[in-house]
Amino acid sequence: MANPIAGPSLPVAPAYSLSNVTALNFPVLVSVPHCGRDYPPELLANLNVSPSHLLRLEDRYADRLAASAIASGLPAIIARKPRAWIDLNRSRTEIDPDMVVGMDATQAPHISKKVRGGLGIVPRRLHGAGNLWREKWQHQHIIDRIDKDHEPYHLMVAHLLEQIRSAHGSALLLDLHSMPPVQDENRRQIGFVIGDRFGRSCESRYAELAGIHFRLQGHHVQTNHPYSGGYILERHGEPARNIHAFQLEVDRALYLDEKLCEPVAAVQSIADMIRNCCLMLAEQLTGRDQLEAAE
Repeated sequence: MANPIAGPSLPVAPAYSLSNVTALNFPVLVSVPHCGRDYPPELLANLNVSPSHLLRLEDRYADRLAASAIASGLPAIIARKPRAWIDLNRSRTEIDPDMVVGMDATQAPHISKKVRGGLGIVPRRLHGAGNLWREKWQHQHIIDRIDKDHEPYHLMVAHLLEQIRSAHGSALLLDLHSMPPVQDENRRQIGFVIGDRFGRSCESRYAELAGIHFRLQGHHVQTNHPYSGGYILERHGEPARNIHAFQLEVDRALYLDEKLCEPVAAVQSIADMIRNCCLMLAEQLTGRDQLEAAE
C-alpha cells in the first residue's frame, strides 16, 4: 500500500517519532504523548524551579512500555518534546492566561478546571513547587508550540487512524500513560486504569476486554476512575465510525525504582503484557478470533 505519511501537509515533525507506519499490519495504534524527554534550552532557561520538578509532569519512560508492541510490528507514535513544553492531551484553547504576556481571563472565558489548577496546554504550576516559570511566555511563542508540535502530532494520529480503518475496517487508538501510585477506596493498589470517557470514545467491549486481560495477570484494574481520558480521546475516538480510543494508565511503581525515576527489570514484563493486550484487541477488531472459533 502507499506510504501513509506521504504528502506535504503531513511532515514528520521532530516533536514525535513513528514506528511501523508503512505497512500498518495491525488495526491498533499506540500513542505515547507524555514521555518526551527532549527539553528545549529556552524552556530550561526560564525555569523558576529545579529541573527535577519537571519529571513529575512526565509519564516517566512510558515509551519503554510500548517497546514490545513496537518490536512485534504494531504502529506507534511517541512524543519527543516534554509535557512541560506542550501538553498533547489538552485542547489548543486551554491556554492559561496567567502565564502569558498581555493575556487576561477575558481572552479565555471558558477556563477549564485543569487550566485553573495550573495544568493547561503549557503547565504553569505544580503542587508543592509553585510557579514553574521565571517570566511569562509570549503569546506567539505558545501559538508556535501549538502549530509546530501539538497540531502535527494530532494530524498524524488522525491520519494513521484513517489509514488503519481503510486497511482493516476498524481502528483502535491505545493512548498509553503512566500514573503515580494510587489506591482505591478500599486501599487496594491500582495497577491499571482504563479510560474511555465513560463509553464515549470506545465501544465498551474493547475497554472491557482490556480490563479482563490485565486482571487475569493478577492486577487490580479500574475503569474511568480516577482517570477517564482527556483531549486525545475526545478528538480521536469516533466509535460510530469504527474508530475507537481508550487511555491506559499504568502504575509507575510497577516498572520504575523506588524513587519512580529509573526503569527496573519489570519494565519488560509490563511491556510484554501491553503488547499481548494490543494483539488480543487486534484480533477482536479484525474478527480473527471469531474465524478461528468457527473453524
